[in-house]
Parts: sequence; structure tokens; C-alpha cells
Amino acid sequence: MVKIGNIQLPDFPLLLAPMEDVSDPPFRAVCKDNGADLMYTEFISSEGLIRDAIKSRKKLDIFDYERPVGIQIFGGDEESLALAAKIVEVTNPDLLDINFGCPVKKVALKGAGAGVLKDIDLMVRLTSAVVRATSLPVTVKTRLGWDDKTRNIEEVAERLQDVGIKALAIHGRTRTQMYKGEADWTLIGKVKNNPRIQIPIFGNGDID
Repeated sequence: MVKIGNIQLPDFPLLLAPMEDVSDPPFRAVCKDNGADLMYTEFISSEGLIRDAIKSRKKLDIFDYERPVGIQIFGGDEESLALAAKIVEVTNPDLLDINFGCPVKKVALKGAGAGVLKDIDLMVRLTSAVVRATSLPVTVKTRLGWDDKTRNIEEVAERLQDVGIKALAIHGRTRTQMYKGEADWTLIGKVKNNPRIQIPIFGNGDID
């Protein structure tokens, strides 16, 4: 049995990754019917939630038949992410996920998503701010590192666990790889097998 906070999942759970413009409620319903054990919304901008943007608010829609379901947020500012976490908590999801993995320029080059991989200290501060702001289980999705010279996911996993995350999902590529080449599951395995790591570790990338 895999546990994320109070959420119980099978030994080898199947998770639906949060995907922009893909994992909306109808798509999630289809995935639930086909065996998804845990699902996430599309990622939501913390700044958009704070500004009460219609597009961002609409992504908060979740339904009981989806449970367990998580809401994913992204951003690069501690205060904004903490405020967004409080907004999310009101909608009563089962967990809250932080995106530190999106590689697209409009996100990463603005210091959010995978852009945070350039500054691990910042990633830890952002995560800690969210954990402190909510009573929901907090999880993180990220990548192996910014580039091949900074594949620091082993350090990242330990430090994020230390500030209170309840699970970590790792895409087996760096930000500079985007979605090219093959995902490297070797490092994901090292994180999983690290005796210091006590939280669930989920692999992502090239799953057929």
C-alpha cells in the first residue's frame, strides 16, 4: 500500500499526470473509468488564482467521482504560492501539487516550473511556504535537473522531504532536454532506493 498523507493507493498505483489543455474534467473522467488511481488537474498559475482570473479559477473544478484528486499550482514567489495554496484548500482537493517541472519557455524562463531548478535553495523555500500555508498533503513534480551538469534530483528529493512534502514525482529528463531523447529512469531509481527517502517516489516519462 502506498500512502500520501491519509490517501491510500495500491502498491503500484497509476497516476494521471497534470497536463495543460489536456487533463480537464472530461479527460479525467475517461482516465478514471480506465483505471487511474490518482489524478491531477491542469496546472494553475498562482498569480492567476490571486488575481481571480477566470481561466485559473475554472481549473479548480473537481468532482467527487474523481477522488482522490490533486490540484497542481506553479509560480516562483513564496507569498504568491502560499496565498494560492490557501485558495486551493477551500475547494477541498485531496492533495496539492507544486509544478517544478514544466520546461516551456513562457513558464521556465519566468522563474517558475522547471526554471526553479536553477536555484534549489529557492525551490526549498517555495515548497516550505506552501507546506506551512495549507493542511493538505503537499507533493511536488519536477525533473532530474536543469541540464546534464546539474542533475541534482537526489539532493532535491532529500531537501524537499525535509520540509514536509508527502510524495515526489520525477520526470526522467532535464529541462534542457524538454521532451527529446529517452527518459533516464536510473536516477529515479537511485532516489527511490535512497535509505533516507521515506516518501513515495513516482516516475514519469516514456511510459507506454
